Amino acid sequence: MVKNLRKFRLDWGISQQKLADIVGVSQQSINKYENHKVEPDIDTLIKFADFFGVTLDALTGHESQPTESVQPPGLTEEEQRVLQDYRRLSRREKDSIRLVMQNYLRKEPYI
Repeated sequence: MVKNLRKFRLDWGISQQKLADIVGVSQQSINKYENHKVEPDIDTLIKFADFFGVTLDALTGHESQPTESVQPPGLTEEEQRVLQDYRRLSRREKDSIRLVMQNYLRKEPYI
């Protein structure tokens, strides 16, 4: 059961439709997951966990630790905000951002 999906989505301030676009499912599926009418498959669970930067245990409510989004250590507040914003983008939007970064840095493409 995806007990904390709605909590993470609301914490990030994104709509069901935006999350659906990011992970590649329908908005109706997100609604069903949040209302515990349908369970997502493991690939979708992993996409949610990766997007929010949490463990599958935190997402499904099987973790005794607080269920807060984890930020990589050593990032400034500005870097954390940029990372959070980046995670809210669709795959195509992320590709565009990476191209801009490559242009500024004049480096080889990100893999």
